[in-house]
Amino acid sequence: QVQLVESGGGLVQAGGSLRLSCAASGIIFRINTMYWYRQVPGKQRELVATISTYGSTNYVDSVKGRFTISRDNAKNTVYLQMNALKPEDTATYYCKTYTNYWGQGTQVTVSS
Repeated sequence: QVQLVESGGGLVQAGGSLRLSCAASGIIFRINTMYWYRQVPGKQRELVATISTYGSTNYVDSVKGRFTISRDNAKNTVYLQMNALKPEDTATYYCKTYTNYWGQGTQVTVSS
């Protein structure tokens, strides 16, 4: 049974930082490309960051230079370090596997 559990969300002031974690089980983590998405109510889910099995990364333009995705294959965990947060980063953040398993989401709220 595949399970993805996100954590690390919360309320932070603009300019602050948060680190999201996504712990995976039930999959061969090291061979999965992993993704972080975010969603605001009433809008489509947006791909924020991607990390390949080899560690190559990609980001949506709006977070480049502020967010960093990383992975620890020994811990079956993918991370999203978010710095210089802005109110427009407020959303529910989800991790996803290449095989389309999703976590339950973690809420990030950035106050101005």
